[in-house]
Amino acid sequence: MDPAVKKVALRALNYGLHVLTAVDGEDYAASGVNWVSQASFEPPLVMAAVKADSGAAAIAARSGSFAVNVLGADQMDVAKAFFRSTVRENDTLNGQGFEPGPATGSPLITACAYWFECHITDTVARGDHTVFVAEVVEAGVRDDSVRPMVLRETGMNYGG
Repeated sequence: MDPAVKKVALRALNYGLHVLTAVDGEDYAASGVNWVSQASFEPPLVMAAVKADSGAAAIAARSGSFAVNVLGADQMDVAKAFFRSTVRENDTLNGQGFEPGPATGSPLITACAYWFECHITDTVARGDHTVFVAEVVEAGVRDDSVRPMVLRETGMNYGG
C-alpha cells in the first residue's frame, strides 16, 4: 500500500471536532477528539477513539464514563484550549467554564451547544488509540441553531 495514498484516502472521512471529558475523583480530563460516531439506535451507543497514552483515555477507563461536548463551527478558540494538558481552576477546565453532568459527573463545557454523557460498555485497546463503545445515558442541547464544527472545514487534519 502506498502510504501517501492511504493518508489522503483516510483523511477523506468526515469528522466533527469535540471535547471529550471525564472525571475520576479529583482527576479531570478534557481533550479535543474527532473520531466519534453513533454506533446503535437501541440501545443508543457511540464509539470514541481516544489517544491511548492520554490522560483522557486513562481517566475514562478508570471512571467507566465520559461526556462528549460538541463544538460549534465558530468555536476554534474553545477547541484550541483542549489541544493541551488539562488544567482545572475552580469551575474551569483550560479556561472554559464547566458543570458536572447529571448522570456521570463528567464535565460539561458550558460554551458548547450540545453534549451527551456515556457509560462505557466495551473497550478495544489496540493500536495507538483506545476505542470506547459507550451507551448514551443523558444528553442536552443548549442552542439547537448552532452548526457543529467539522474538522475538514478548520483546515486541520487528524488521520491517515
